[in-house]
Amino acid sequence: MEPTSKQDSLRVLADLGVGHLDQNKLYRCLAKAANLDYRKTISQACFDHVQGRGLTLLLYDVTTLYFEVQKEDDYRKSGLSKERRLEPQIILGLLVDQNGFPLGLHSFEGNKAETKTILPVIEAFQAQHKLSKVTIVADAAMLSASNLEALTDAGYTYIVGSRLHKVPYDIAKYQRDGELSDQQIFTIQQDGYRVIYQYRAKRAALDLRNIEKQVSKAKKALKGQIPASRMKFLSVTAKSKQLNQKLIDKAKALAGIKGYVTNLDIPDEEVIANYHQLFQIEATFRMAKSDLRARPIYHRKRDAIEAHLTIVLAALAISRSIERQTGISIKQFVKLLRPNPFRHCDHQRKRDAG
Repeated sequence: MEPTSKQDSLRVLADLGVGHLDQNKLYRCLAKAANLDYRKTISQACFDHVQGRGLTLLLYDVTTLYFEVQKEDDYRKSGLSKERRLEPQIILGLLVDQNGFPLGLHSFEGNKAETKTILPVIEAFQAQHKLSKVTIVADAAMLSASNLEALTDAGYTYIVGSRLHKVPYDIAKYQRDGELSDQQIFTIQQDGYRVIYQYRAKRAALDLRNIEKQVSKAKKALKGQIPASRMKFLSVTAKSKQLNQKLIDKAKALAGIKGYVTNLDIPDEEVIANYHQLFQIEATFRMAKSDLRARPIYHRKRDAIEAHLTIVLAALAISRSIERQTGISIKQFVKLLRPNPFRHCDHQRKRDAG
């Protein structure tokens, strides 16, 4: 209803008619949430909720949540922040279904590599629900040979984004003879999986615009108009700095091309469409960070932090369910239902005047 501090939540509950609570009882509930593993109960309820509609895809991604503290500990650590923050953080791994409905949430130390988070989350999900006939969808940050091998051994099929470090041979050969056409697909079969590359003209136009912006920025740095630090297309040595034309040409050759790795035996177009469902998890993360204000976290002890995340998971599930049933955003829904004393006074004045 209203994301706020622990102490102020007593006022929110009182406004909703839930009284007879004090601050000490609220704090004891945080420890209780961890000790009784409320997260597992809520995750099970979420799983039961989507089972009736059919669970075919599991979408996985991670984000970071920061803390407004300067000193890190064994859990809250400085790492690669998705929000470019310098404060200590934790890594948050989220599983959702193909419609963005949350199924599980796990936290990790703030400096943990993203590739090392996916297997613990999937294995915990599999152990809890005894499920294997599901396709895992994740972005390129989760791609590693060991991860793909482990997913295959566990009986999962997968669709994962592929990082492009160089232009694939088949595409380079085609580019020498002519231009790529919109939505053109190239497929490379490997042992146990295949890699699908697709070119999209709209994506290429966006990539080329971004490349030109970066080149323009690098040229300004060469002229001394801006600092020459961390420029993608600028080669800086102790004696000189110059444009890296080889890297620019490579980036332009890759413009518009995206790769997908899968062990599924389905059409290429279906693989690509399923991968693009990852926008659902991105929308769920945005909801958690904006509408539910999951960050920054002010708790200090891990039990309290995990309780906070359990509340976020429950709120995400309820919010997604409300949005699906009503067709309006959770922000608008809460605004419509929130008790409004001014509205009540206005109605009272109208009755008195009538």
